[in-house]
Amino acid sequence: MSEIFKKKEVHKQDSFSYLVPPTPALKQMQTLTVEEGVELLQKKASDPALYWADIANELEWFTPWLQTVEGDIQNFRYFVGGLTNVSYNCLDRHLPHHRNKVALFYEREDGFQEVWTYQRLYDETNRLAAALSRLGLKKGDRLAIYMTNTPEVFAAIHAAYRLGVIYTVMFAGFSKEAIESRLRDFEPHVVITADGTLRRGKIVPMKATLDQALEHLPKIRKVIVKRRLAADIPWLTRDLDYDALLREERGKVEPVAMEANEPGFVIYTSGTTAQPKGLVHSGVGFLVGTYANVKWSLDIKPEDVYWCTADVGWLTFPIFALIGGLAHAATLVVYEGAPDYPDPGRFYAILERYRVNKVFTAPTLLRMLRRAGDEWIRGTDDLVLIALVGEPLDPDTYAWTRDQLGGGRIFVNNTYGQTETGTAWASSIVGLTPTAPGSCGHALPGYEARVVDEKGEILPPGQLGYLVLTKPFPSLARTVWGNHERYLELYFSQIEGAYFSGDAAEIDAFGQLWVRSRVDDVINVSGHRIGTMELEAALINHPAVSEAAVIGEPDPVKGEVPVAFVILRKGYEDSAEMESALIEQVEKALGSYARPKAVHIVPTLPRTRSGKIMRRLLKELMQKGEMSGDITTLDNPESIEVLKTYRASLPE
Repeated sequence: MSEIFKKKEVHKQDSFSYLVPPTPALKQMQTLTVEEGVELLQKKASDPALYWADIANELEWFTPWLQTVEGDIQNFRYFVGGLTNVSYNCLDRHLPHHRNKVALFYEREDGFQEVWTYQRLYDETNRLAAALSRLGLKKGDRLAIYMTNTPEVFAAIHAAYRLGVIYTVMFAGFSKEAIESRLRDFEPHVVITADGTLRRGKIVPMKATLDQALEHLPKIRKVIVKRRLAADIPWLTRDLDYDALLREERGKVEPVAMEANEPGFVIYTSGTTAQPKGLVHSGVGFLVGTYANVKWSLDIKPEDVYWCTADVGWLTFPIFALIGGLAHAATLVVYEGAPDYPDPGRFYAILERYRVNKVFTAPTLLRMLRRAGDEWIRGTDDLVLIALVGEPLDPDTYAWTRDQLGGGRIFVNNTYGQTETGTAWASSIVGLTPTAPGSCGHALPGYEARVVDEKGEILPPGQLGYLVLTKPFPSLARTVWGNHERYLELYFSQIEGAYFSGDAAEIDAFGQLWVRSRVDDVINVSGHRIGTMELEAALINHPAVSEAAVIGEPDPVKGEVPVAFVILRKGYEDSAEMESALIEQVEKALGSYARPKAVHIVPTLPRTRSGKIMRRLLKELMQKGEMSGDITTLDNPESIEVLKTYRASLPE
């Protein structure tokens, strides 16, 4: 039997690193047997193309493909000549059996709620597609969407897919500069936005921000505005009312047949000071990849109620909700606002109100809930699964999630993926394969992952190296918008014949993936290579630490030394003794070579809305005394001034 299916506990030096089998509830839901799972993993190892063909055949195609795959990972095509449509597979395909099934339970921070069935979402999508068509949009044209987690954003994206229009989605928290840079690069024909959104009790003025961004982009002549908050907004000659447009439309818009490798959307990743890069994904390739991702990482069933807490502006939401979720006819909870506002009870109230049984979120949210206290926990009786992505999962957070939040009966499935890969390709197969808490699971079927050295040689299990993917898969980004040379340089110039993830990782003897840091964040202390995530995990193991971030600081003797920033849990106080205890904690866990030069106890850390701590800003602060890089994705920009004040108080 494949090593990945072993269920015995395997203890390493870190006593937390052992395999945890699927829970009884998830085993019961899984339709595959262990033997079938072994066969599946063996198929993906011997012939990924055969596996992907089997997955794609679970969807509906207008015209069969002529060849499953051609080319190598640097230049490939999947399902060559095959024609279908993403919107058709996510909406039309479900109407015969799920017409009146709830597609979206929508809730807003101020308590406003809506319920959308698959029929209602289908109708809205068709009316919006008709309106866009009447404005002149056709296959290959470009649409920008600056919205947040609302039912209308589902309709907007699927209307684009229906017409074969290439779209980009922009994060609702972007500044006007971030929006302008993306629109200048993408050059859309039309933009869809909302008057505003709610975040922590305040209105975020999206329409006004967009207007400022468009001041220097006169070529964009049409902006469709959805009024959701009845906010007082400026109205310009280019503006069109969303509801008025849709009132004029009736009937069905036939989905455009799209070849499997044609571009579907562009998603921009943040840079530091460089222009953000627009990654181009094939619409159909992304559909196939996300359909498989949800199938294995969530095992969605018709009776499930599932909540992905990410923002639509980050690719997690399209992967696990907007495309992957709908492709499985899931019932989705869609929440607009901060899940801990006005207090942490909001998160649990949503679980209870909609009888949520599966959640996809980030470890940061779980750490925040844990910090708030167990007295808030309620409404979790239906939970069977919490899946995660985006940040390291520390042992204490894993144990608290499983035992306190989940009552000891849920499975915690940590996953790993990137914007570039279009899927969280490392994960447990829910209900079938075990996981090692703190790891990112194993490579899912269809992906060939390796950890290699600088020469591309495969490293033995447990050794830190460069994480690469060596065979093509349908959801991998195909280029950088308008700059293919940049695409090749960023992802294929480092290791010959492989996609370079930019992450430092190791794969253990049981195939479990441990992502330790970005390659640039590997700290080389006197010749010892150590990932920042390993250091952070050691700190978070201390009962006083709620969150931690570690950076490398130049040192004339050792080359580099770790410097840590931590937020303490409630009930613990900042003191010299506490700092010493945390330094000793790292030394005890990892060895004297990993001893931090300093541990800074801080009140806040800069983070994106998806929960990622922006370590590069901390590095800029310590080395330059200021944060000058791209801060457009920050959820808490006030943290910069707080940390500047803190640094100014430190002795030279």
